[in-house]
Amino acid sequence: MEPSRTARAVIVGGSLGGLAAAHELAAVGADVAVYERSAGNMRARGAGIVMQPEVEDLLGRLGVTAGEVCVELRERQYLHRHGQPDRYAMPQLMTSWDTLYRTLREPLDGVCYQLDSRLRRVTVEGAEVTAEFGDGYATRGNFLVGADGIGSATRRLLDPATRPSYSGYVAWRGLEPESAVPDELLDLLSGRFTSFGTEGQQMLCYLVPGAGGEVSEGARRVNWVWYTNVAERDLPRLLTSRSGRTYATFLPPGEILPEVGKELMATAEVALPPQFTRLIEVSDVFMQPVFDLAPYRMVADHAALIGDAAGTVRPHTASGTSKAFGDAAGLAAALRDWAADRPLPAERLAQWEEDRLVQLVTLSGAGMDLAARSQLGTPGGRRFFAAA
Repeated sequence: MEPSRTARAVIVGGSLGGLAAAHELAAVGADVAVYERSAGNMRARGAGIVMQPEVEDLLGRLGVTAGEVCVELRERQYLHRHGQPDRYAMPQLMTSWDTLYRTLREPLDGVCYQLDSRLRRVTVEGAEVTAEFGDGYATRGNFLVGADGIGSATRRLLDPATRPSYSGYVAWRGLEPESAVPDELLDLLSGRFTSFGTEGQQMLCYLVPGAGGEVSEGARRVNWVWYTNVAERDLPRLLTSRSGRTYATFLPPGEILPEVGKELMATAEVALPPQFTRLIEVSDVFMQPVFDLAPYRMVADHAALIGDAAGTVRPHTASGTSKAFGDAAGLAAALRDWAADRPLPAERLAQWEEDRLVQLVTLSGAGMDLAARSQLGTPGGRRFFAAA
């Protein structure tokens, strides 16, 4: 009797979810290949990540402890526009996108990981799926995993009618070396999860590992995010870069227009505690609009969607990364012992889809509820950065 043929998984998307899928599928015996649309070095579109059990579990199986890739916090504090902060004990571990990326990417050095691969077409013939890319390159496998984020080309090809919708607010962000932050401000923020919120806005801050993954004092970075309601009609102006390009989903560091930067500081001075205003002043600000993508399905013919490609959760749940990792682990479990010359385990895949969609709907609703508490994205919430 001939041995069964090893299944080959084609993973579209080389960010954290795609890397998690590569590790999980390889662990159950699949050959994996990863195709990422970015042409150059991957660039973090988020910054800080709260360590969650799904992430810690995969790291542990790779021989990495959470403490090696995290900054430990001991307290939470709430700032006021005037007066002393309110504090209470709340230990947490914080990591960063680039630290996790590096930790997951390095063990895959021997795996096909191809950049500048924009998916253009997917075809299924029998037990084989073919992915064709914009440069004319095509690859074949037995199963395709769409881990290519909220702008997923995989999802558009499988479900052309699905589109993300703007949530009504944006995330202004900063990620600065702690050496660039004034000492008195660093003393206030170090070791603490710091927050402030009023109608239509919320700001959070905590320290994360340094650019090289360093977790020692003096080598870390200060990560912050300021959510503000912004009308959809005002987005193009805020997403226009110094070069004149208008971005759709992410304005990179260094690209904010000078006049928008002045508006940002003027708004911060009247809306935020002075400590947060000072932090923004010393930061190279970047920005992401917050989008929603309603969950629909995760399984198609010899294909599956994971992470934001399958549906989004608001960032307030601190679970976007962990959800993608959980999706990948569950998908690998459903495909365990499957070989290329055997029928797909349809019942296990259907059960995985059902379970993950239930969780996705729950997390999505929880994130919207958390946003609504600060009137973020709500019809009556205060709006900022309106054009004159």
